[in-house]
Amino acid sequence: MDLSGVGVWSHHLRFGDPAEAADAAAELDELGYSALWMPDAGGPVFDTVTNLLTATNRIVVATGILNLWMHDPAGVAASYASVTETYPGRFLMGIGVSHAVAINTEQEPARYRKPVAAMTAFLDELDRAEQPVPADGRVLAALGPKMLDMAAKRARGAHPYLVTTEHTRRAREALGDGPLLLPEQTVIFSASREEARAIGEGWLRGYLSLPNYANNLLRLGYSADELASVSDRVFDDVFAWGDEEAILRRLDEHRAAGADHVCVQVITADSGSFPRQEWRALAAALR
Repeated sequence: MDLSGVGVWSHHLRFGDPAEAADAAAELDELGYSALWMPDAGGPVFDTVTNLLTATNRIVVATGILNLWMHDPAGVAASYASVTETYPGRFLMGIGVSHAVAINTEQEPARYRKPVAAMTAFLDELDRAEQPVPADGRVLAALGPKMLDMAAKRARGAHPYLVTTEHTRRAREALGDGPLLLPEQTVIFSASREEARAIGEGWLRGYLSLPNYANNLLRLGYSADELASVSDRVFDDVFAWGDEEAILRRLDEHRAAGADHVCVQVITADSGSFPRQEWRALAAALR
């Protein structure tokens, strides 16, 4: 499994039209990207994995992430075994704990609790399954020290989301030299900060309302006021915005800080459409 280079992280691949997702995946494979990453909100995630793998020849497909609260570990292990038997070396299972707001319901208002313990229990079940999921077949959504430690000891590495290059540097120190570090980097093609903020500020505010991400940025030294106002410093450090050269520079900074692979999430003013023009432009710049 080759996880060097640059991948694409896209909710369109998971929740967009399946036929267009397959067509886009085939093109991304031809463009030279090394992995396709997609989120999960429960439901038939392995159907999407299979759809993307069937449409492509080389590229790795990864969950970024499989939401552990929304899947039975025995079923996950069986699906993993089936997919990897059919497509050996091409599926990487990212696993994460998601967020309380996405998990708790009126019926179960305190379902989300003790995320580190929940991850430990989920991995234990994967290990005990009839067809266990091997540690080198999974990575963990890890931001803080405890989850990074688990990613180093019980998985192939870490897939941090909504992070800065400084987080990548600290994560590499925490993981050590062996485990993979596969951060997501959100990018905006724009001619100015004003244009970039018009596209990305509301998107980022939504994520900063989630304690996992806000607390991670606070640990990195940003103030609560900076997060509340989405200061230019926060915006510029979370997003890579500008032209292709500016985006490539940020990817290089992640690699210099210790990333093995960076998956790029392109956001545009039209969030409902696959950003295929931007994917093509970035692929050309990478070549």
